[in-house]
Amino acid sequence: MYEILHTKAPEDELNFYLSYAKKEYKILEMMCGSGRFLLPFIEHGFDISGVDNSIFMLEKLKEKEPNAKIMQSDVLDFFTHERFDYIFISSGSICLISDVNECKEFLKKLKSFLVKGGRLVFALDTIATKCKDDEDYKISVSVKTKQNFDLFLKSKNHYDELTKTQFSPSIYELYDKDKLLKSETMDFKIHLYDLKEIKNILQELDFECFFIYSSFDKRIAKDDTSEMFLCECIN
Repeated sequence: MYEILHTKAPEDELNFYLSYAKKEYKILEMMCGSGRFLLPFIEHGFDISGVDNSIFMLEKLKEKEPNAKIMQSDVLDFFTHERFDYIFISSGSICLISDVNECKEFLKKLKSFLVKGGRLVFALDTIATKCKDDEDYKISVSVKTKQNFDLFLKSKNHYDELTKTQFSPSIYELYDKDKLLKSETMDFKIHLYDLKEIKNILQELDFECFFIYSSFDKRIAKDDTSEMFLCECIN
């Protein structure tokens, strides 16, 4: 389903991450998935490496670009002696690290991978995107596969105000007309951020300076009404 729905990176988001890249930079994309951002960086001639925990996503990436420099690892366990000029995490993927203390340690580690003056850039989902609670599973996405099967994603949501965690347990179902061929569950949860929380985290990590934007054209975030924060942190 991911491959069907996300064949290419959104142009505005891609251009936002490309705006920080230079040909002489050593670049790292964490949580790179199947490469919808990493591959355009390669096409533009940038020196980029990628890390992701999913063997299946990385296999898809390798099908598209066999020479891509990628590493399979749980990002919380990942370590490298290399140092990078620019590290980025796209599409709010960092919110999948729903334990805030783990996320702080992760950001601290990424900071240590940067050269002096290097940039860490990442996107966050905000509390403005929290969903109303659902009683039952509802079809949230449906697509046709190459085999003309119907693939459905059924989800229900619960938002915990205390921890700012969005719980969205989900079920994938694959149908051939009315016949259920396969089903698979997913325990999906993300942490949603407010502006004060992410400011406090970045101050605690002691970056040389940082900026928090509310849009891809780099407007400074002023409140919690934005559906995303884009963080630019300078080491």
